[in-house]
Amino acid sequence: MTTQTVEERIAELGLTLPAVAAPVASYVPAVQTGSYVYTAGQLPFVDGALETTGKVGSDVEVEDAARLAATCALNALAAVKSVIGDLDRITRVVKVVGFVASDPSFTLQPHVINGASNLLTEILGDRGVHARSAVGVAVLPLDAPVEVELIVEVAGE
Repeated sequence: MTTQTVEERIAELGLTLPAVAAPVASYVPAVQTGSYVYTAGQLPFVDGALETTGKVGSDVEVEDAARLAATCALNALAAVKSVIGDLDRITRVVKVVGFVASDPSFTLQPHVINGASNLLTEILGDRGVHARSAVGVAVLPLDAPVEVELIVEVAGE
């Protein structure tokens, strides 16, 4: 019996692992130290562009923001792959940190970041279950509605 790879699972879900998003400032997309990879905050870029901008709760609906958070998570996996070469080396998503550009009255940040969390679990199964923070902020780079970063543990080469 063959085991499905992470990238095969991504394809089975109808998704494509994107190219790593180019940094919008002075940083790198991901860094490995020891057995951990830390990603920079990933915006919901698709083909190098943001699909939508604005505040969640006024300009962007919760369901759309959750879908954008999933896009951020997929972009974060691409950043992880850029430093480890093979996503099958992921042994655990340790933590997800999600930022939601929120209308001042918006309080459903956890529902938005569920988009990222649920996708990671769909792709990685038990390895994708993680600790998490979901934080409302006034504004994000490029007026993105959501940003997600990951900390993942990886097996040796």
